[in-house]
Amino acid sequence: MNKSIRNALLTTIAGAVVFALPACAESNEWKLDPMHSKAGFEVKHMMISTVRGDFSKLSGTAQYDGKNVNSIKVDATIDANSISTGNEDRDKHLRNKDFFDTEKFSDIKFVSKSSKAAGKGKFKLAGDLTMHGVTKPVTLDVDGPSEQINDKHGNWKIGASATTKVNRKDFGLSYGGLMDNGGAMVGDEIKIVLDIELSKPVDAKADAAPADKKAGSKKPEAKKDEAAK
Repeated sequence: MNKSIRNALLTTIAGAVVFALPACAESNEWKLDPMHSKAGFEVKHMMISTVRGDFSKLSGTAQYDGKNVNSIKVDATIDANSISTGNEDRDKHLRNKDFFDTEKFSDIKFVSKSSKAAGKGKFKLAGDLTMHGVTKPVTLDVDGPSEQINDKHGNWKIGASATTKVNRKDFGLSYGGLMDNGGAMVGDEIKIVLDIELSKPVDAKADAAPADKKAGSKKPEAKKDEAAK
């Protein structure tokens, strides 16, 4: 083979490989589906009851190769203004300077640093949680990820649920006095409960099976030529 032709071929192949790398990385990116995800919390009130609430506005991405949970990386954001406990007066109080101070700290953010399997169908996701302008390390106990499902609208779907506990005072959320018996009006420990659904587009090439081979699709039987009888 002519040397110049060979060099041209090698350059073309190398360029094609470099061009393909970003596509491979993108194929592992999943986007959080805010319509089917929720970030909830639980906290004790006066040491005798549990107040529950959630945040309705979430966004974020996850990297996952679909096989190894150690490959999982997450970057997620919660809009603290979307807090809801079922009582508007209480929600307004939680948004003000006594608690989240959402005018100044509107986002709650989690960025993972490592992921490690913790038994069948479980893993631990460690990372940094930023809330009320303070960043602390936390570890989520995760059930999942689920089996990948094709939603028939051109997307793959997976789900996972997770829990962790944090001390609100570690993040500067120190409001709350003591009752006459010495008990706290608002508990320090906050349980966080996450139910997450993730989505990514189906690879068009991988999904380009002939229509007659896809589930539920059959070729119509050829009609017999009546005149040929």
